[in-house]
Amino acid sequence: MVKFFKYFQYAYLVFAILFLVEAFLVWQESYQRGLLFIFLAIVAIFMFFFKRHFKNKYKDKS
Repeated sequence: MVKFFKYFQYAYLVFAILFLVEAFLVWQESYQRGLLFIFLAIVAIFMFFFKRHFKNKYKDKS
C-alpha cells in the first residue's frame, strides 16, 4: 500500500496535463469553462508539490 501512495503523487501531474488539454479544447466554446479547467490544473500541480514536500519531510525524519 505504501508503494501505491509513493506513485500516486504522479497522478496529480497526469490530471494537471489532462485538465490543461481540456482547457485548451473548450476555450473557444466557453471561456469560463476553460478557466475552470486551468484552475483545476493549478490545484493538481499544487497538490503534487504539497504531497512531495511532506513525503520528503517525513522520509528525512526517519
